[in-house]
Order: sequence, then structure tokens, then C-alpha cells
Amino acid sequence: MAISLLTALIALGLLHVMPQLARWRGDSLFRRWVTQLADTSGSGRVVLTLLLPAVLCALMWWLLGHTPLGGLPQLLFALAVLLYCLGPREFEADLEAILGAPDEVSREAAAQTLADDGSPIAWNAPALGVAIAYAALRRRFAVLLWFFLLGPVGALLYRLAQTLARNDSLQLDPGGRSAAHYVANALDWLPAQLLTFTLAVVGHWDAVIGAWRRWHNQAAPTSWYSSEPGFLGAAAQADVLIDIEAGDGYAEEHSDPLGELLRLRSALLRALLAWLSVVALIVIGGWLS
Repeated sequence: MAISLLTALIALGLLHVMPQLARWRGDSLFRRWVTQLADTSGSGRVVLTLLLPAVLCALMWWLLGHTPLGGLPQLLFALAVLLYCLGPREFEADLEAILGAPDEVSREAAAQTLADDGSPIAWNAPALGVAIAYAALRRRFAVLLWFFLLGPVGALLYRLAQTLARNDSLQLDPGGRSAAHYVANALDWLPAQLLTFTLAVVGHWDAVIGAWRRWHNQAAPTSWYSSEPGFLGAAAQADVLIDIEAGDGYAEEHSDPLGELLRLRSALLRALLAWLSVVALIVIGGWLS
């Protein structure tokens, strides 16, 4: 896991310095592979679509681990895969584009880039907070979690599953589209749970956990794969709508979209530091043992 942590730190640092790296990745090979499987349908097509890239990635990882150069080839390969998966655009760069827009119309237009599936985002604090939370999940936190758990194979599998399910330009039959959504939602579930609890720790615990509980009380037993992790959106929205009592006794209402963007970006940065700190403690614990 030490190599995974080092790789993640390097990838995040490179994207911070050169956010255009996230835009250089292309999915033409994956698109051709999806087209090649047009004679299949349903869940079988989804399994075949995702299985071959994952197997090839695992095989490459294994081969690079048996070179005389030690762990360097594996680190470089993992870095390339992680940079590919932390996209399709750099998360912080999209937030900066919103903040740097000259007027409200431009800001609303810039906010649309947060939705990878093309769904419109209203220019108000709650809707923007939900969009930021989902973008952070799918462009950063979920990728990192599956990378830490399963290495480059996990990160690549997550990214391709999200692309297959949420990119409408990929032509899938209805059964295949449903199966792709099931896989993408299932892979979202664990990182979304962890991100929600992290946001509760670094933000407003009562509001976030209360929204999380209400969503789960109303959700169907199959919601963990049949629908998106709506508890994350509900938690982010609750965190935005809460009134905080200021030191002078007055209530601070969270209604300014830009103000909420800055506040939520700060909370997500603290959440990222918390995740990396936990991984670092695991690494240090492994060394000490």
C-alpha cells in the first residue's frame, strides 16, 4: 500500500500543477471495444466489456512486477492508470473555472461541466452542492478508494464502469444499459458511504447523518445497486441548507452558490486529507509491525 499511497500523492500533485493532464486521456479504444461487442446484449455484454480491460491491466501489472528494475515499472504503470482514471476533467480545475467566471450566466454555464452525464445543474446553493459532491465522488474519492483496495485494476474497472453507464453516446441495448447502471451504482456505494461519513466528521454531523438516515429509511433494499447513492446528494444538500448560529447570535444562511462552493471545496479537501492520513497510518502500522 506504500506504493499506492506514493502513486496517489504524485498523481494528485501532477493534476494540481497540470490539470490539463486529465483532459489528455481518450477513450477511443474503449469505444471501439464496446462497438465490437454489438452482437451481444444484456449483462453478458457488460461483463465482457469490463472484464477484458481489467484482465489486461492485471496481467500488465503482474508482468511489470517481475522485471529486474524492481518496483519502478509498477509505480509508473500505476501512475499512468490513475491519471487516466482521475477524470474526465480535473475536479479542482472545474471549480476554479466557476469561481473565475465573470458573471452569473458564465458561472452557471461553467457549473454544467460538473455533471459527467450531461444533466443540467441549477444555479442555486443546494443543487450546486449536490453536483460538487457527486463530481468529487466520481472523479476523485471513488477512484482513490478502489485504487487503494485493488490497485490499478480497481481504479480502471471503476472508471470504465462509470463511462459505460453514464455516457449516453455509447450505444447499448436496454438490458445492457440497465446492467451497466447496476455495476456503476454498486461500485459507487462503498466510497459514497465513506465520503458521507467523512463529510459528517469534517462538516455538520447532525445534518449530514440525519439526511443519511432519512434516505436509508426510505430506500429500497436493492437501492445500493439499482439507484445512484442518493444519500450522498441528500447529505450534501442538508449540509448546505443548515443554518449555522454565528458567534454574535445571528443565523448564517447558506444561500450563496459561490460561498457554498468555497465552503464545500474546503470540506472536501479536509476529507481528502483525512483519507490520505488513514492510508498513511495503515502504511506506518505495517512498517512498525
